[in-house]
Amino acid sequence: MKCDLVIVGAGPGGSMAAKTAAKAGLDVIVVEKRQEIGDPVRCAEGVGKRALCEIIDPDPRWIAAEVSGARIYAPDGTSIVMSEDRAGDEVGYVLERKIFDRALAMDAARAGAKVMVKTRALGLCTKGGKLSGIRAMRLGDEIDIQAPLVIGADGVESKVGRWAGIDTVLRPKDIEICAQFLVHDKRIDDMYCEFFFGNKMAPGGYIWCFPKGENLANVGIGIQGSKSKGGEAIRLLREFMKSHFPDGRIVEMVVGGDPCAGLMEKTSADGMMLIGDAARQTDPITGGGILNAMRCGIIAGEVAAKALGIGDVSEAGLKEYEDRWRAVLGIHLERSYQYKEFFVKLTDADLNQLISSLRNEDISKMDLRGMLRVLFRLNPKLLWELRHLII
Repeated sequence: MKCDLVIVGAGPGGSMAAKTAAKAGLDVIVVEKRQEIGDPVRCAEGVGKRALCEIIDPDPRWIAAEVSGARIYAPDGTSIVMSEDRAGDEVGYVLERKIFDRALAMDAARAGAKVMVKTRALGLCTKGGKLSGIRAMRLGDEIDIQAPLVIGADGVESKVGRWAGIDTVLRPKDIEICAQFLVHDKRIDDMYCEFFFGNKMAPGGYIWCFPKGENLANVGIGIQGSKSKGGEAIRLLREFMKSHFPDGRIVEMVVGGDPCAGLMEKTSADGMMLIGDAARQTDPITGGGILNAMRCGIIAGEVAAKALGIGDVSEAGLKEYEDRWRAVLGIHLERSYQYKEFFVKLTDADLNQLISSLRNEDISKMDLRGMLRVLFRLNPKLLWELRHLII
């Protein structure tokens, strides 16, 4: 098989790259190891309304729920509320990823891309010392897909990146070990995404509850890898269920990992680009990555068309991708990583103090940085280490 561009992974980033490149006239093949795109869902499924609408026109079929904001809980139960337009890229809509991801892949196919499910990438192929495509396993048969350019959208600790010589292995402290239940319970608040913090509850991470309407919600946990033991995430999530949703019925369960790392030194090499979780473009403090993957997928698709058009897919020829995505996301992601590194060191007493100090402040319309400025004003000694990021 031959094409101009092969993309490994049919998540939101891979599909947006495929659609963009195909619309620009490239012959594109997308390979996806799963037999059903979007399933299983390893995601809380939250996205910001405004940010999503800047990228694509939402279809009501994708949206399970529309929320008013985020409620954040300290270990002692004290809570504060942020409106959805200020709560970040993960709050506003709760998606049906099984429908959403398939719809994006369908859009790529309509644009001309060929989508091949149940096709697992096995390695990169080279010819004359240059990358020439991928080797894959499809329905039990090995195949070669020849292409001068490969995009890796293959998730955490990308194999595509590793095969191209990029170190994609995450340190334990830079990965969240996650578990999530789809829960039915009458106690679920359909109007708010909820975040629960506490080192006993979720060491180095947090627990979330993202409502999906009709008393359903994604209830999940992320634990910093360096603080996690085997099976710890599921055990702690079940403990949380006992105290917060004792009558809740679990109808689905998934586990996985989420990068919460700093920027990679590079996300491209000769004949190859990485996007989404594969490129660590996930927000280190929230774990959200859907919209970032989509944004970077579009950039990668545009750069692919330009690079192939001039016949230069070398690392230097793909430098525009590095420059563009870092200009859009780099400062935000680096700052978020520094926030994460600080907040994982806080004790439960520290967290209680910070959230309690906001009880008499109107933070409903503040974004994260605005809220941090207020927190710094109220708790300068505790937050002194972050002063250069806040002031």
